[in-house]
Amino acid sequence: MSDKLFVKTGPDDGYSIYLEKDFSSLPKYMEENGLSGKRMCIVTDSTVNGLYEKDVREALTPLCTRTDTFVFEAGEEHKNLDTVKDLYVFLTERQYDRKDLIVALGGGVVGDLAGFAAATYLRGISFIQIPTTLLSCTDSSIGGKTGVDLDNYKNMVGAFHMPKLVYMNLSTLGTLSARQFASGMAEVIKHGLIKDEAYYEYIVNNFNEINERDGETLEHIVKRSLEIKRDVVEKDPKEQGDRALLNFGHTIGHAIEKYCDLSLLHGECVALGSIAAAYISYKRGSLSTEEFYEIRDMFLPFFLPITLRDDADPDEILKLTKSDKKMQSGKIRFVLLKKVGKACIDTSVTDEEILDGIRQLILSDEWD
Repeated sequence: MSDKLFVKTGPDDGYSIYLEKDFSSLPKYMEENGLSGKRMCIVTDSTVNGLYEKDVREALTPLCTRTDTFVFEAGEEHKNLDTVKDLYVFLTERQYDRKDLIVALGGGVVGDLAGFAAATYLRGISFIQIPTTLLSCTDSSIGGKTGVDLDNYKNMVGAFHMPKLVYMNLSTLGTLSARQFASGMAEVIKHGLIKDEAYYEYIVNNFNEINERDGETLEHIVKRSLEIKRDVVEKDPKEQGDRALLNFGHTIGHAIEKYCDLSLLHGECVALGSIAAAYISYKRGSLSTEEFYEIRDMFLPFFLPITLRDDADPDEILKLTKSDKKMQSGKIRFVLLKKVGKACIDTSVTDEEILDGIRQLILSDEWD
């Protein structure tokens, strides 16, 4: 296994994504991209630290004038400005300057936080992404979106800051918990729903191989999801237009994440948000009953939730959608499906439609 994709960030700029089976090629690619001879700070969380920090540090040490590791507690609840401040102090005390490098080693939380710190420390220093989860490999590690949560409101403080390279050791997917793996599958399914019906059908038809983490199948879905996201972000690097399509399932999903006080994983909330968005699309006539049912039920084989608890408050979840950063001039940029494999941005979705989508998650047993 050895593959490479390139993401353009301008007429003469961009970065490479490397798909590998271990960390052995990391030093070579670092040198090829002019990233040797620097101080490097590995930023990781308490889970990944015990799994991969040693391997990455040993691979990077021969290239560096100094290698440090900053570890914070794992979990979305630690993706906040307090942790970023701790990282700023860590870098300052060790005299990191603008020529040095941050290495984001971990899942989406690590990549978002480390990338935001890199974007803002000394007004911007370089960083690379080494994602270790399915969600971060297929989605969050590319595109340059960085950010942290503000009082549990998702990614309300952030910046666009492109990595110098992204290095994926796909063998790390084998150590994911079943729940973390499932969380990543929500984003994978999303890519098929918004951009590629054939890819969506491939996921439907190969769910056993995916759940068994067959190497060839995983490589295929990672690469195809990367191609989809790359094509979108190259056309719209700072989300002024079609890049917002990648937010399918996220408007209601983020509200559910906040409502549940982060007790559900990001991908679990995206799955629920995607079902609600598909329901609104169905009620508007864009999806058939059968298509809606298949989308809803397709999350089940990947052990993702399709319902909220009985006592969930739709009105409170609706209220939380209004604090989402995707609001523009008082209107939500909602992503709906025109059909399977084609999404659109719509600012006409009403509160009642959103409430119906949320209620469907609570009352879905009535559909069976």
